[in-house]
Amino acid sequence: MLQSTIAQIRPLDRAYFAQAQAHLDSQTKPKGSLGVLEQVACRLVAMAGGEAPRVDPARIYTCAGDHGVAAQGVSLFPQEVTRQMVANFVMNGAAINVLTRTAGVDLKVVDAGCLGGKFPDHPALVQCKVAPGTKDLSTEAAMSREECVRALENGIALAKAAHAEGIVTLGSGEMGIANTTPATALFCAYLNLAPAAITGPGTGLGADGVRHKIAVIEKALALHEPTIAKADPLDILACLGGFEIATLAGMILGGASLGMPLVIDGFISSSAYVAARAICPLVAEYAFFSHASAEPGFAAVMNRLDATPLLHLGLRLGEGTGAAMAIFILRSAANLYTDMATFSAAGVNSGE
Repeated sequence: MLQSTIAQIRPLDRAYFAQAQAHLDSQTKPKGSLGVLEQVACRLVAMAGGEAPRVDPARIYTCAGDHGVAAQGVSLFPQEVTRQMVANFVMNGAAINVLTRTAGVDLKVVDAGCLGGKFPDHPALVQCKVAPGTKDLSTEAAMSREECVRALENGIALAKAAHAEGIVTLGSGEMGIANTTPATALFCAYLNLAPAAITGPGTGLGADGVRHKIAVIEKALALHEPTIAKADPLDILACLGGFEIATLAGMILGGASLGMPLVIDGFISSSAYVAARAICPLVAEYAFFSHASAEPGFAAVMNRLDATPLLHLGLRLGEGTGAAMAIFILRSAANLYTDMATFSAAGVNSGE
């Protein structure tokens, strides 16, 4: 499934960008006056094969998993909070629930690899646990290659299921105590960034806690240096990632293979994107970054990717909260493209 999905990802036709911009330039406004919205609209038109862009219906998959590296004391919160928050998501009590309702976006919660057994069945919950948490990436590989591929293929299956249900746009979200540690390690490995430069407080660590977290990540990178040096993106993800991160990377690959717009949430989701991009660089054509995470290293990541997030709100929660709000930006861009009058239709002088 993974290889066939990668083979189906295609570059966008640049001719559609010119076609879309010509239409935008014919509308009743000064050329380029809608800024980023025009860029978003052009990309959406290209994803739609030159047809009118669509964004809705949209869905966010909030994927949850636990991490063995939590045993190293890299988070302020105990590990059981991951499972407790999954229950909170299912009961509509979290920020992501409020924001998806507000934005008119569907939400599915995914057990990608939480500690403990099966959750009670619920219509909003997808249960595809690969294993009950990863191993400690600072002492051994977080996942086996086989487990990593299974998580990736679970994510591909999520994208395919959404597409089959008529979902047009996919957003990413996550939950996992200690998951800023594997995310940071992945950024370092894939983008050649230094842990000391991009490691942040996560759930609120103080200066001593951040220094300890840097040391844990440096230890992990040194341990897995032979794997990192070989530059096999799957092996790097298996050594340093998490089940929720790999599942989201698979969702990104699957969504891109189906030509779906992808809205990437904050720090953790962006590490899943970086993994997917390493596996298939063409996923970049389909991805929008929702917001600038307040994690200190996020700006360096965006700079390395030559990317600009849509929103700057000081968010650092994850869950898909930024993606929920950014989907409205995509919706606005698509509706402006399809619903705004042209100069000729409105009888307005274009100034030319």
